[in-house]
Amino acid sequence: MADDFRLPVLSENPTPEERAHYIALRLEQFIREGRTIAEGMSFRQWQAMAQVEIANHIAQAENSMQKDDVVTKRLLFTMAAALVTIGFWGTAVSLHRVAYLTGAIVMIVAGLFLMGVACEWRIRKFWKRSEAKKRRTRLGRIESLNRRIKRMERELDKEASALEKELAGRGR
Repeated sequence: MADDFRLPVLSENPTPEERAHYIALRLEQFIREGRTIAEGMSFRQWQAMAQVEIANHIAQAENSMQKDDVVTKRLLFTMAAALVTIGFWGTAVSLHRVAYLTGAIVMIVAGLFLMGVACEWRIRKFWKRSEAKKRRTRLGRIESLNRRIKRMERELDKEASALEKELAGRGR
């Protein structure tokens, strides 16, 4: 039965919904192979919830990549504008068409503007790295909590079965 289950093939640039559907089908395959009877929610409900959640996360990842592109483009355009400005005013000063102080002020402002945009790029990179580290820490805590909960569930199951045996022994 599990061998008959085939996953669809994803195109080169799948949409977030297509990726979510693929992941949900993959999870369905795992559930079909390892499910137990009389436990858990209905599969269709779980599949719908998983698709929505996964699509949201994939869309967020793609939006994050697009934001990085915007910052990189801003840095490139600012660098080009600053270099052209500095080159133009440097040439004007060297040809004695503009006063030294005026040219220097314009070139300093262009350089500071370029440095500000470059610093924003580095700050965003540092911020993302910091957020990723926090997410890894939170995920580790969640996994630890899940392990403790599973251990407690096993202990409760053992205790419940021991109490049931004790009650069955008293009932005789």
